[in-house]
Amino acid sequence: MASRTSGKKAPAKKAAAGKSPAKKASPRKAPAKKAAPTPPPGNGLYRLLRAIWLGVAHAVGSVFRGIGAGAKGLDQAHRKDGLALLLLGLGLVVAAGTWSNLRGPVGDLITMLITGAFGRLDLLVPILLGVMAVRFIRHPEKPEANGRIVVGLSALVLGVLGLVHMACGAPGRSDGHDAMQDAGGLIGWASSKPLIFTVSEALAVPLLALLSLFGVLVVTATPVNRIPERLRQLGVRLGLVDADEADEDDADDERTDEDEQRRPPRSRRANLRKDVDPIHAEKEALDNRRSRRTRRREDSRSVNDSGPDSSLDAVDIAAAAAADLDGAVLHGIQPSSLIADLSSSASGNQSARARMAKLAESQQDELLAEDGAARTAGKDAAKGLDKGVVPDLTKPAGSEPNSLPPRAEQLQLAGDITYSLPSLDLLERGGPGRTRSAANDAVVDSLSTVFTEFKVDASVTGFTRGPTVTRYEVELGPAVKVEKITALTKNIAYAVASPDVRIISPIPGKSAVGIEIPNSDREMVNVGDVLRSSQATGDEHPMLVALGKDVEGGYVSANLAKMPHILVAGATGSGKSSCINGLITSIMARASPEDVRMVLVDPKRVELTAYEGIPHLITPIITNPKKAAEALQWVVREMDLRYDDLAAFGYRHIDDFNAAVRSGKLTTPPGSERELSAYPYLLVIVDELADLMMVAPRDVEDAIVRITQLARAAGIHLVLATQRPSVDVVTGLIKANVPSRLAFATSSLADSRVILDQPGAEKLIGKGDGLFLPMGASKPTRMQGAYVTEDEIGRVVQHCKEQMAPIFRDDVTVGQSRKKEIDEEIGDDLDLLCQAAELVVSTQFGSTSMLQRKLRVGFAKAGRLMDLMESRDIVGPSEGSKARDVLINADGLDEVLARIRGEA
Repeated sequence: MASRTSGKKAPAKKAAAGKSPAKKASPRKAPAKKAAPTPPPGNGLYRLLRAIWLGVAHAVGSVFRGIGAGAKGLDQAHRKDGLALLLLGLGLVVAAGTWSNLRGPVGDLITMLITGAFGRLDLLVPILLGVMAVRFIRHPEKPEANGRIVVGLSALVLGVLGLVHMACGAPGRSDGHDAMQDAGGLIGWASSKPLIFTVSEALAVPLLALLSLFGVLVVTATPVNRIPERLRQLGVRLGLVDADEADEDDADDERTDEDEQRRPPRSRRANLRKDVDPIHAEKEALDNRRSRRTRRREDSRSVNDSGPDSSLDAVDIAAAAAADLDGAVLHGIQPSSLIADLSSSASGNQSARARMAKLAESQQDELLAEDGAARTAGKDAAKGLDKGVVPDLTKPAGSEPNSLPPRAEQLQLAGDITYSLPSLDLLERGGPGRTRSAANDAVVDSLSTVFTEFKVDASVTGFTRGPTVTRYEVELGPAVKVEKITALTKNIAYAVASPDVRIISPIPGKSAVGIEIPNSDREMVNVGDVLRSSQATGDEHPMLVALGKDVEGGYVSANLAKMPHILVAGATGSGKSSCINGLITSIMARASPEDVRMVLVDPKRVELTAYEGIPHLITPIITNPKKAAEALQWVVREMDLRYDDLAAFGYRHIDDFNAAVRSGKLTTPPGSERELSAYPYLLVIVDELADLMMVAPRDVEDAIVRITQLARAAGIHLVLATQRPSVDVVTGLIKANVPSRLAFATSSLADSRVILDQPGAEKLIGKGDGLFLPMGASKPTRMQGAYVTEDEIGRVVQHCKEQMAPIFRDDVTVGQSRKKEIDEEIGDDLDLLCQAAELVVSTQFGSTSMLQRKLRVGFAKAGRLMDLMESRDIVGPSEGSKARDVLINADGLDEVLARIRGEA
């Protein structure tokens, strides 16, 4: 049976195998069907212990992960300080173990690790750790040099320990552990043994010596061609070499090197012309010229700022030079060789004059030789130049004054009222300004790459970091057009991965092109910080307001009395309302109601409600656009009254008039019951001009134009804000008389041209980023607007309300008792109609052809004027070709003209 069964099944298996090869793996699954092994005894206890162990491990890991997550927010400077202190503590422990034979497990561990690894030189390990710790503490801003120092120290340790090991007989592992500790240790054995085995001991010694020399050069950042120069510097510092002789030798050597680099042999020049790729050679020549220009700039800064103190450090001299030029502080500058020479020879003026002569001669030679020879020698010249770090020219944050000005104390107002200004402590303080970061260095590299790829001879010479954007300064090479930089706007935006790139050509006051790029980490500017700055506290004028912080890191404040009027415009969410809040808060914090009174117009009804009831208001907040137009008419009447007083008493400005009143120089005429008092500044703030222009465009425009033309000397100033800066809102007459502009982000280029008369606002990034164009400036200044919170506003408003109640005037929003009512049918022909009526009545001849001749108008206009006079019973109806009858005699002419003008 078995044989028959196997014989029948064999063909079926072959057919299945031929039909589907994938089924061959089916017999391999048979072992999986075997019964599972019997669990060993105590399996439950094992699982319990395993679960407990894993639970404890997970708990400990969670704790340490939580600690690590909390440490991510630690400042980078604190991390570096922690590393320095760790190295210092480790150095103390190693010193205790190697210098004093520390007993115990720690001493044994140190002996095994340190002495076993470094051998006889284990005594120098604590000193090395201490030096590294001190460097981290003194120079935390130079992390880029850490890798170089680690590589140099590694090479130096390998070379020196290898030489020490060979000097002690080169014991091996077979000689015992003590013999290796008495020599160079494991490191010395590892560095010398392979060389002895491969190239013999005679060649191993010079190779290890070269390795040690390489380590010293890397640690000290000294190229091989600068070794004689560094040795002379060392001799000058030790007093072995005269400083003047060293300077002359340096000048001769550098001039000789430059001549040799500029004039290569003819055979070599011919080979370079044949072998070098033209594109590659042009890039190298571009880098060469850029490096030479950077070196000349650093040398000139160093020589101009050299002083009699020769003990100054090179970094301090370079920082002082840049601060003298731009009012800034440099961070992280690698000193060049010429600056190092300056630090050693700054005690004599002869060295400075010799250096200047050398620089002038070298610059002249370079200008003459900047042709094909400079292109071919570009590669060799570029190798000998050190790439300096682009300086950070941001202005340091000014320290707050020790005490506030006297205006912050209690003020005695008229009527025996004591008014105390709000303390600036009611306004929050912001954090310190951010300094340069790795992102700034990455942008500098990207810009340099773009210039190189597009063959533009330009280099980034510095940058200033503001709260919102960073401005990178770019200097152009000889005969390079500025248009080449502006044409690369889109390429620069692509390289730095930011669409909001703005190019300034040139930067006002500098021979450089500015490239403004937004920061990835924006900084908030508080109104309190601006008011506490030295610029604000040094000016006691009550109309000084806080605006923000500019791109150079300096606080921006402005005197509204000097503007004298300002237009604030921007799209929704751009920061316009925050700017208005900052202006009002600044006035409340610096001025009493006797100094400044305000008229607030808020057609939106919700923007300025927080200031309701403050004593600075001369009328309640106006929310009705029609009443706002009447308030502007009242401002015009108030301006006329002030000018009447100025003219009567012989003064040209309200400040002079107020000073005379306070000093008692002015007296009223005999019989007058008026009491003279000082006029306060009157600040009119319109939060939305577009709503007013929609209700009464002609009245509002006429009032604004008249105020802006004449109100400066009367102490009346306007702040006009709008989020729709179109030509029908900000008309040409308004723009012509409002010289100061503050533009926030706009939605189109046309809006930017309406506000600033130039593009730029459409590239702003919103949230307070603005362009400030004060009166008399040709180009706007980019700034981050100051922000004030609702809580800060509430605290300041509450303090002002507690000092005194507001005193309102009832005539601000009340219109004139008698207004002109001009017939709508007359329209713009009022003047012509008055002239026509006067002509017809005086001549007693009503003829259309006479009006055409006398008034120089067309037939249609003359016929319309005649119809208007007929409807007002001045002339009779038409009688064909005959003249019309005149119904008014000459005695009734004044009454007719008054009726036409709407005055009767």
